[in-house]
Amino acid sequence: MSNNIQIVSPVDGSIVAERELASEAEILSALQASNSAQTAWHQTSVQQRAALCHKAIDIMRDNTAELAEEITRLMGRPISQSPGELRGLEQRARYMIDIAEQALGDIAINEDEDFTRFIRHEPLGTVLVLAPWNYPYLTAVNSIIPALMAGNTVILKHSKQTLLCAERFQQAFIQAGLPAGVFQYLHLDHKNTSKLIKNSSVKFVSFTGSVNGGKAIELAAAGLFKGVALELGGKDPAYVMSDADLEHSVENLVDGAFFNSGQSCCGVERIYVHADIFEPFGEQFVDKVKHYRLGNPLDADTTLGPMVNAKAAEFVREQINQACSSGAKACIDAELFAANQPGTNYLAPQVLVDVNHDMAVMKQESFGPVVGIMKVNNNAQAIELMNDSDYGLTASIWTRDETKATELGGQIQTGTVYMNRCDYLDPALAWVGVKNSGRGCSLSALGYQQLTRPKSFHLKNI
Repeated sequence: MSNNIQIVSPVDGSIVAERELASEAEILSALQASNSAQTAWHQTSVQQRAALCHKAIDIMRDNTAELAEEITRLMGRPISQSPGELRGLEQRARYMIDIAEQALGDIAINEDEDFTRFIRHEPLGTVLVLAPWNYPYLTAVNSIIPALMAGNTVILKHSKQTLLCAERFQQAFIQAGLPAGVFQYLHLDHKNTSKLIKNSSVKFVSFTGSVNGGKAIELAAAGLFKGVALELGGKDPAYVMSDADLEHSVENLVDGAFFNSGQSCCGVERIYVHADIFEPFGEQFVDKVKHYRLGNPLDADTTLGPMVNAKAAEFVREQINQACSSGAKACIDAELFAANQPGTNYLAPQVLVDVNHDMAVMKQESFGPVVGIMKVNNNAQAIELMNDSDYGLTASIWTRDETKATELGGQIQTGTVYMNRCDYLDPALAWVGVKNSGRGCSLSALGYQQLTRPKSFHLKNI
């Protein structure tokens, strides 16, 4: 088996870069360097860690244009949208850096004149971050910055499609003056990734990817008594209530369904609309989708780029065909999009109505530019359908009634409930999933808990 990795651009099939997989000697060397650096990094103050991490983010921010174009070439997102990922990276990183001192501070127990008691957050050691291609910076930073701020060292293994992003993180940290060994990357195949997970020097694994990938991670870590965080797939629903602001709902749900060609774990994949507004909502939704421009993502006018590869596009085409053969109606004529070509990864967006939960497109994760819209008669029916899923990452409710949205949100089996927005991560809120959407918690002050262990101090005064 070749140790060479070729990054094939979804834009035009060209080879963006070639890299060698890390050898066993390089893997062991990285582990040794990580272990050697961790003690000193732990003893570095939170303020010093913050200064170095802020400086690394400054460097990445200052190179936004270059990094954004590279993202587009690597995974196909339109160049008009790629800079937004770097802005999001900065927002999340700054927030997690700025709350670290408070989040990691000692927890004092009620005063007792005979005892001093407190709980301290101790770093775990070496944290392995396994990042995906669809949001190569945003997904990785969720774990990297909190792990470093907590006093851990980090080894990043990125998706082979976007492994250059791992190198960009490394370059920024080196320029910022991060001590050697505190942050490293390795280009690995599945076999050596599994070996690395099993290595006793790795104390925690943070994975973002597919459900099958998450199962493989848990299998590799089984019986080793190390923490695993899994941010997996989604089949995120939206419920448009009868009192919803129609224009606002349509505009934001179209974006939530088709941004990044639908290749988002928290993208909207199924929409339930109250019967009272089903017809006007559907008409406006379809009209807005027809105005998308599918094409070369390096063109500034393109609003919908290619999927990551032809195999992924074919999976979505098959879902659409199966649904239509079972009675669904396709609302978009693919011929409106000249770039749409069967057998390629350029896929026209599609909106399906007359759908039901016997169809794979309403049950299985699509991860592509397709959404099903289904009529419901009441709130109870909407909640039942929203919960009829193996996934539970996010759900959105579109209404003018915050009290009702909160009430219904409490009944939805999901990690995040939105009202009148979707497909967004607020770094101040915990990012979690239920059911097959994963386990663990990143972002917010709670995100530091899985990256540290509590150590209790019980000191008696004589």
